[in-house]
Amino acid sequence: MTSPLHQLAEHGQSPWLDLLARGLIQEGELERLVREEGVRGVTSNPTIFQKAIASGEAGYDEQLREVSAREDDPKLVFQALAVRDIQDACDVLRAVWDGGRGLDGWVSLEVDPTLAHDTDATLEEARRLSALVDRPNLYVKVPATQAGVVAIEQLISEGIAINVTLVFSLERHAAVMDAYLRGVQRLVDEGGDPGSVCSVASFFISRVDTEIDRRLDAAGGRDDLKSRAAIANAKLAYAQWQQHFASDRWETLAARGASPQWCLWASTSTKDPALRDTLYVEALVGPDTVNTMPIETLEAMQDDGTVEATLETGVEQARALFEELREAGVDLDDAFATLEREGVEKFAASFRDLIDEISSKREQLARA
Repeated sequence: MTSPLHQLAEHGQSPWLDLLARGLIQEGELERLVREEGVRGVTSNPTIFQKAIASGEAGYDEQLREVSAREDDPKLVFQALAVRDIQDACDVLRAVWDGGRGLDGWVSLEVDPTLAHDTDATLEEARRLSALVDRPNLYVKVPATQAGVVAIEQLISEGIAINVTLVFSLERHAAVMDAYLRGVQRLVDEGGDPGSVCSVASFFISRVDTEIDRRLDAAGGRDDLKSRAAIANAKLAYAQWQQHFASDRWETLAARGASPQWCLWASTSTKDPALRDTLYVEALVGPDTVNTMPIETLEAMQDDGTVEATLETGVEQARALFEELREAGVDLDDAFATLEREGVEKFAASFRDLIDEISSKREQLARA
């Protein structure tokens, strides 16, 4: 009998690991997860790297000394460390990418999130990171802010694969998909190969329930609506995706070899201990999607996860739920705007903590 992660792949969904650390690669654990457990991709973010570097994992200190000897900027020092890990992870996933369906075999590296509202700086850094990693199965992560959407179109037109992160609302998702389509069209118009570029739109899940449930508590009286908005939002996003990528505009690009911008379900660990720990994986199983899981959620799925085609069910109920939430006094537009703002702020704070950690480590090594 195949494992739940392999069953996800059989349903057309690519299971990714939301974790990256040097020890995971050097000790062969990532390769094992890919070979035996069915992991088909990896994502990273500043928080993940901060925890790995702060933990004193073997391999970081030695490279930190080496890079610090020639580089003073702690951000560039960090990126040198991150690029090596990303390159090694890309190499582990390369065979999956070579033989995959376009969904599989990718590794993501995030642009400095403090640049989230600066289009030009985001463009410059995304190009630089892409060139530094120099692997065909790299996704550069760019946030879905208004400035980020402009950058995404330009980067796609240049043939740079993009993981669009921090997508919360259906409106922003539509803008992200449109930016991708415009970018692919520009690539074609300029004589490029549309089959050379891919993208995912990372729709955040659990944070939606956390914010909506907080607002329901404030409004009072509708506990029956709690812990339902995130799954409904994702199902509506998938229905929206199906419509976007069934247009004549898209079919023309697809005929030239273009791939759709797939939906990726991110932040899929449950925050409420009363909820089943595999809820956000089991409820969103569907074709042509990605689900990226923290290691704890991945292990829980392997232990007792249930895999059935669930993503395309209950779409009308999801629309009705959104109407009930509005009637209960939840301002969904404001909630999603808050989630985007706080998401950028949290990622930026993690990045600043990471840079502080690098500076502290450099001082410790200098005194040693």
